[in-house]
Amino acid sequence: MRPQIALFGDSITEQSFRSGGWGAALADTYTRKADIVNRGYSGYNTRWALFLLHQLFPFDSTKPPVAATIFFGANDAALLGRTSERQHVPIEEYKENLRKVVHHLKECSPTMLVVLITPPPVDEVGRRDYAHRSVYGEKAMELPERTNEVTGLYAKQCVELAKEMGLCSIDLWSKMQETGGWQKKFLSDGLHLTPEGNAVVHEEVVKVFNQLWLSAAEMPDDFPSHSEIDGKNPEKAFQQLCI
Repeated sequence: MRPQIALFGDSITEQSFRSGGWGAALADTYTRKADIVNRGYSGYNTRWALFLLHQLFPFDSTKPPVAATIFFGANDAALLGRTSERQHVPIEEYKENLRKVVHHLKECSPTMLVVLITPPPVDEVGRRDYAHRSVYGEKAMELPERTNEVTGLYAKQCVELAKEMGLCSIDLWSKMQETGGWQKKFLSDGLHLTPEGNAVVHEEVVKVFNQLWLSAAEMPDDFPSHSEIDGKNPEKAFQQLCI
């Protein structure tokens, strides 16, 4: 059976199977190699994510994922006193919640490859415009409910935790800001990803997997190629599967 790669995160993960999404691109990259499982939950922070662990990743699973991405922080970094404050998680708790998620996954499978992904940067102007246009209308606050500076502090904690635990991380917050005009190029509403932004995530995840032991090019297909099947004696190509 194909191994599974789980994507665990918030809306940026939930939306990753949309057209042009990074999860859909991963599914294409790992066609016939591994099943990409989307476990993204829009609006969730790390505090709420902890309630899902035993349901999504049970300890008694006979087939835990071989790898998982943990992609939270965009909601944890929402500011107190602003329109999204109910999603706020203090930065120290955010880091410890991530640690708890990693410990749980490692209890499910000590060999599981776990990759931490930081939240992306925030385009505060784009976020404010989106709030006025689509969410709160005239009630929208002039002050942004998230700032790039504060989100960067959460991203730093994510990277530091990965180093402490000997894990790989993707510093998406820093990576995206290396490109001029990243605000509109990579973000559709100041927070969520454009197709170009999704492409960055896909590229970085594949890069990490390739550097370790999960390169799609080196993984076997789950069944023989059609070119290996003798039209007159097809069962021969499947003999090894029956042993």
